[in-house]
Amino acid sequence: MQAMLPDFIKNKTSDYAFTIVIPIYNEEDNIERLAEVVGSYLPACPVKACALFVNDGSKDASLARIQAACARIPHAYYISFDRNRGLSAAIKAGIDCCQSRLVGYMDADMQTDIRDFNVLLPHTSEFPLVTGIRAQRRDSWFKRFQSKFANGFRRMMTHDGATDTGCPLKILHTEYARRIPFFTGMHRFLPALIRLQDGGTFFETPVRHYPRMAGTSKYHLWNRLISPLKDCFAYRWMAHRYINYHVAEKNI
Repeated sequence: MQAMLPDFIKNKTSDYAFTIVIPIYNEEDNIERLAEVVGSYLPACPVKACALFVNDGSKDASLARIQAACARIPHAYYISFDRNRGLSAAIKAGIDCCQSRLVGYMDADMQTDIRDFNVLLPHTSEFPLVTGIRAQRRDSWFKRFQSKFANGFRRMMTHDGATDTGCPLKILHTEYARRIPFFTGMHRFLPALIRLQDGGTFFETPVRHYPRMAGTSKYHLWNRLISPLKDCFAYRWMAHRYINYHVAEKNI
C-alpha cells in the first residue's frame, strides 16, 4: 500500500474535529441504509464531524454506491483500495488520511448505531481511546462463544483488561492512533496498543447492538477464533520491542 501524504499537505478532514472511518468490503446491500444514517447523523453530531468511507477493494457495487452517497451527502468522503487489503489496512489508511483531532471507527454492517458515538464523545476529553461494549449482542450463540473465548485468551496474553475489543465503535485521539504499530489483525488489539504509549488509557461504555439485516458476515471460525489466537503471539513479540519516546527539547 502506498504511503499517505504527509501532514503538511492538507485534506478536507482538517476542517473537522472528528472523522468517522468506515471500512467497506462487499457491503452493497447495506450502503443505502448506511448512507442514510450517516447523512442524518453528521449535522447532528455534538462536534463538527465528517465520514470517510474506505472501500477495501470490494468486488460488488459497493464503490459505485459509496461514490453516489458521497456526491449527495455533505461532509462525506471516500478513498478506495486497488484490491482487498483487509480490515486492519483499511483502518490504518483511514487514520493515515485523518487530520482531525479525533478519529472514530465503525463497521458498515449496521450492527451498531452511529448515534452511539454521542455516548463515547464526552469521554474523549480524558481518554485517548473510548470504545463501546456490545450490550445484549444480537449474534448467534456460536459467534458469542467464539468472541468470549477469543477475548478471554487475548486478555490473558495482553493484560489489557478490555471487555470487548471486537466492538466496532471506537474513538481515538488521532495523535495516539498514528503512533500505533499496525499489523494484520491490529484492530483486535487497540486497547493493548494504546496502553503501550505513555499516557495511553482507555474507557469502555455499553452501546447498542443489532442483528445483521443485509449482506453477509466476513468472519468465520478461522478469522474470528484461530487467527486472533495467533495474533496474540505476534502482539506479545511486538510489545516487548515497542519503542516509546518523547522529544523533550528541539531546535529544528
